[in-house]
Amino acid sequence: MTENTIQTRPEAQPEATGAWLVAALYHFARFDRYESFREPLQAFCDENGIKGTLLIAREGINGTVAGSDAAISGLLAYLRAQPEFAGLEHKESRASKMPFLRMKVRPKKEIVTMGVEDIDPKRIVGTYVEPKDWNALISDPETIVIDTRNDYETAIGIFKGAVDPQTKTFREFPDWVKNNPGLHNKPKIAMYCTGGIRCEKATAFMKEQGFDEVFHLKGGILKYLEEVPAEESLWEGACFVFDERVSVEHGLKEGNHKLCHACRSPITAEEVSSPHYEEGVSCSTCYPTRTEDDRDRYRQRQLQIALAKKRGVRHIGG
Repeated sequence: MTENTIQTRPEAQPEATGAWLVAALYHFARFDRYESFREPLQAFCDENGIKGTLLIAREGINGTVAGSDAAISGLLAYLRAQPEFAGLEHKESRASKMPFLRMKVRPKKEIVTMGVEDIDPKRIVGTYVEPKDWNALISDPETIVIDTRNDYETAIGIFKGAVDPQTKTFREFPDWVKNNPGLHNKPKIAMYCTGGIRCEKATAFMKEQGFDEVFHLKGGILKYLEEVPAEESLWEGACFVFDERVSVEHGLKEGNHKLCHACRSPITAEEVSSPHYEEGVSCSTCYPTRTEDDRDRYRQRQLQIALAKKRGVRHIGG
């Protein structure tokens, strides 16, 4: 076995529904002991067959994990037993197969990286808006609606009429705000993101910048797609998710997007038929920005993935 492959192990079987339970969670809290909590949290997840990513920092916890119903229920109880996370909320969806390759618990400086000092949603934050009330707010002509996600996420779905900052990373968002004085032209700012964490932190930043009426979608797009019927929805497209499902749609059903493993961009079934698409090597998005040498490297990686699969092992890069 090479260093690029890992032996497959029998995984805990999902519940009788035939689907893995996926939990997206975050909680802002003063968590000074985050570094010492990494090892026991990793051990708990490993022992219960849970996979995904959890980020822990002095400002709290953030991540998405998947496992059996019993395992995820146990993890949530374990986290809420920590005094700092007693009020932790989460969102659930289903996956037809395990959507993560491994479990990672990572201590970080921020649980969602904005790169601005002293932004604290526990001290100042916008007004939460329930999914059932979101349509009325964003349909108000006095409201500017802002998507706080990155460009590869907004490319496959966005709320009707929303402003897309076209940011590559969340670190670019503060500068985008400062460079757009027109945001002050209307009294209300409504912000949203995938699960609620980025827009919550973004509202704290906006309040610090002097914006008064700032709102954010509670539970993010995921909660909206879960609770608001498709026939009443103002959501257009699919919602990018950070796991092997790639996207979800209304009712949190798995979407039809694939992931280009060369550039990590979501691609549609139509884009797969593009002459610039080659599995694991390129897509129409990244083809113009990669060299032939790059593509040759990706082809070698894709070959190793295929060979590992034949041998019954999983290639880490796959």
